[in-house]
Amino acid sequence: FSRSGIQISPLEMPLSNQLYSFPELSQKSFHGLPGLLSDSLPDRFGNALINRWLARNGRTPDSFNAVERLCYTGNRGMGALEFVPITGPKPSKKKTLCVDELVRLASEILTNRESLNSNFSDEALADILRVGTSAGGARAKAVIAWNPVTNQVRSGKIKAGDGFQYWLLKFDGIDNNGDKGLNDPKGYGIIEYAYSQMAKSCGIEMSECRLFREKGRSHFMTKRFDRLPGGNKLHMQSLAALAHFDFNLSGAYSYEQVFQIMRKLNLPYSSIEQQFKRMVFNIVARNQDDHVKNIAFLMNRQGQWSLAPAFDVNYSYQPDGTWTARHQMTVNGKQEAFTSTDLKECAKTAGMKQGQWRIILEQVQSVVSKWEDFADEAGVADQHKQLIQKTLSEDTL
Repeated sequence: FSRSGIQISPLEMPLSNQLYSFPELSQKSFHGLPGLLSDSLPDRFGNALINRWLARNGRTPDSFNAVERLCYTGNRGMGALEFVPITGPKPSKKKTLCVDELVRLASEILTNRESLNSNFSDEALADILRVGTSAGGARAKAVIAWNPVTNQVRSGKIKAGDGFQYWLLKFDGIDNNGDKGLNDPKGYGIIEYAYSQMAKSCGIEMSECRLFREKGRSHFMTKRFDRLPGGNKLHMQSLAALAHFDFNLSGAYSYEQVFQIMRKLNLPYSSIEQQFKRMVFNIVARNQDDHVKNIAFLMNRQGQWSLAPAFDVNYSYQPDGTWTARHQMTVNGKQEAFTSTDLKECAKTAGMKQGQWRIILEQVQSVVSKWEDFADEAGVADQHKQLIQKTLSEDTL
């Protein structure tokens, strides 16, 4: 990279001969690594899988350090970074996977985290380890290759063959699955699908989304945006990684800071408007788990950065919860009870065209007011549809 001049971490680790050290970074969030590398570490679900694999091999979680976990990720991580020597299960051949079996395995692992007793074989554990350890995020998910014609599912970590595309699949109907102490109800994937369609109708850029249905479950799927046709990789970094923002600090960072980072990356005005629209949607549609790992940027082989498509766009509001009672990032210094003045001031800071904030707000409010139509089209259960309808913020600004 030094020879190429390509900046893979331009804000905190620009190309230099100096040694970088970041002792001020939270051990809990960054695990002794710079953001560039900690972004590739497994999260809650991935670590639960790895810890089960460690137990099978006679090791404890605290004996497996952050660098070893990166080597476990190897070449299977999100984005383009790869780590050697690669450890963990060897790549499988072009084997068809059973989603029903992966659901069962994920449920058992999340339910019995500390138990060494299990009802599945070494090969079954290897199957879910190959697809489930490197997708990131707290919720159970798998990196898969899917053939839309045959509906076959294979590991997304190998070249799966003609007709296969690379997707993330979020498991539905998993016991003890969720984030921030809240478990997801069955049908959560359908809600996320309805939200993805509502967001797209607002003009928010997202990868293709689908539902994978089997045995009464509906798993949310989204096409990977860090993979090009043919399987080539794009470098990806979250906002947390690029700016060394601690995603565990609720309210510590602002959307205004997001726009500052975007300017430093030389992103075009259209991306500023796009991110502003995502912010407004999060407010109006109650996506309050809007932390700094849920915004990402992509870099191509020429070193040019772009705003990644939106992801984790879903209803996330728990008035009595520790985390999602308020938004994770602030607007005009506030985490809740936003007004049109707050949006206007934020738009001014972002350098947006005069009055554009109001056009975006009215567009988003108009689309979100049709939530029940999107819910019905996707098949959201009435109880979930009505609960969400009661709490939407379309008339509060």
